[in-house]
Amino acid sequence: MTTLSLVRVRRRPAATRHPYLAALSTARGRTGLVLIGLVVLAGLLAPLLSPHAPNDQSGAALLGPGSAGHPLGTDDLGRDLLSRVLYGTRTDLEVIALGVPAGALLGCAFALLAAVHPVLDTAVQRLFDLVLAFPGLILALAITAMLGPGRLPVVVVIVLAEIPVFGRQLRGGILVQREREYAVAARVGGTGRVRLLLRHLLPNCADPLVVQLGVSLTVAVFLEGAMSFLGVGVRPPESTLGSMLAQALPYLSKSPQFALGPLLVVTLLVLGLSLLSEALNREIRR
Repeated sequence: MTTLSLVRVRRRPAATRHPYLAALSTARGRTGLVLIGLVVLAGLLAPLLSPHAPNDQSGAALLGPGSAGHPLGTDDLGRDLLSRVLYGTRTDLEVIALGVPAGALLGCAFALLAAVHPVLDTAVQRLFDLVLAFPGLILALAITAMLGPGRLPVVVVIVLAEIPVFGRQLRGGILVQREREYAVAARVGGTGRVRLLLRHLLPNCADPLVVQLGVSLTVAVFLEGAMSFLGVGVRPPESTLGSMLAQALPYLSKSPQFALGPLLVVTLLVLGLSLLSEALNREIRR
């Protein structure tokens, strides 16, 4: 009896381990976290790691990698590529770190509002349909036409694109959870609708939202890159990964290293977010 009880005590923590911690203990989770951490550190430490100011044109144009004072070479205007990649990474991280959480919070707020009354639910669903009717780039062009290019329209586009995604995700979870026995028991016990939503239903719908957050960050990277690539994103001379790729396009045959830095950062960030989201999704579904 004593041996059996000891075995149970030892196994219980592993069985009840939080899915987020379990995801980080997997190979996918650890690899994704390391890749994301490297990109985030590069952006945060850009002022310390950059050998030159990002807009300094003191170098010769289109120098190759390993040139004196320019580890990755220079662009067509003589600016250091490593410095511009680091600062472009920082700009991209700032934009997506502001836009995606804001869109998630607004989407969840609309979903909770829709759960209060059927009339509000219908109105919110039509609002989501209206936003989803516009493809991402068409929405970006429309917002830029009203606000002009810059950081603000990029953030606004990301926010608008994520509102219906998180709103529908949470609304679907609420519809499922409110039919569960614990929710029915809470209603029978006299729990109010708002308290039921915030205290009981919302915590049980949170896990899929965390997975969606990682997926949405990945989408936001591509959306910001596409807007900057088309010239409707962050204004030059401020560097972003998308604008650097657009600038490198005419020189790919002559100086392919021009696009190597931003492509590598985008690949690492997207791969890290995808691996971490997949690891979280697998552990949550167990």
